[in-house]
Amino acid sequence: MIDNYLLEELVTFNKYGTLAATAEKLMVTQPTVTRGMQKLEDELDVKIFDRQPNHVALTKTGILAVKEAQKVLDQNQNFIDTVQKYEASHTMIKVGSIAPGPIMLLKSLDDVTDNVVINDSLLQTDSVISSIENRSFAMIITNQEIMTDSIESRFIGSEKLSVNLDRFTYLANKTSVTFEELKGMSFVVVNDIGVWKQIVQDNIPDARFMYQEQFDAFTEITQYSNFPYFSTNISGKDSHHLPNNDDDRVRIPISDDASTVDFYVAYLKNQKSKVNPLINLMSKAWN
Repeated sequence: MIDNYLLEELVTFNKYGTLAATAEKLMVTQPTVTRGMQKLEDELDVKIFDRQPNHVALTKTGILAVKEAQKVLDQNQNFIDTVQKYEASHTMIKVGSIAPGPIMLLKSLDDVTDNVVINDSLLQTDSVISSIENRSFAMIITNQEIMTDSIESRFIGSEKLSVNLDRFTYLANKTSVTFEELKGMSFVVVNDIGVWKQIVQDNIPDARFMYQEQFDAFTEITQYSNFPYFSTNISGKDSHHLPNNDDDRVRIPISDDASTVDFYVAYLKNQKSKVNPLINLMSKAWN
């Protein structure tokens, strides 16, 4: 059995090209790398390095050895990842979402236990099933009802979009507005809003969206300007993720069907008893 560190030295040497660079990358001495190369050749019983007075290069066999070494290292890492994910799935509940609102709601709850890990980066809809099946997440909040041989989902609630408008605009006097009535307006928006991004882009004609990568920048712009911004019945439950409401804006619900999205929690069927308490907690807070 060839030690992993020898394969790592080989792959690193192929990438960086010199003994000195390989040693620096691996944080070992150059003689250590030289001894490792010799040991690898001895164990393989082939010549994989062409040694010249001031230069060391890979032979054709060495180039093949690099490719095979990378496969072994990848397989070993996959082994480690799979075992660690399996263990984590039994000791913690990692939660993902395709939209920010449910994550904001979850973070606002006082009764969430320490074994719940909330992923801040939003997931793509098409990655939900694979992310559950490979145990990257114990549960994922998605806008699709999923039922497979191994996965089931449970309706958790509906998220409803509102727009926050300057109270001195004529629309601020209405009890609700339509997407069409917001035509041509400029909105300040946090960039990572998941499924809502496409919804507002598709339904508000000729609108301009000023996307902000950082939430602090979004908050500052809303504080020192009268640009409208969006919020929902869920995001509003977490005051830390909304601008200060002490301004001249009025929150107006949007009445179009597209402004309401149903959300489900998807999970492995054999993990149901584990995630159900957290789902019940979220469902109660949602409604």
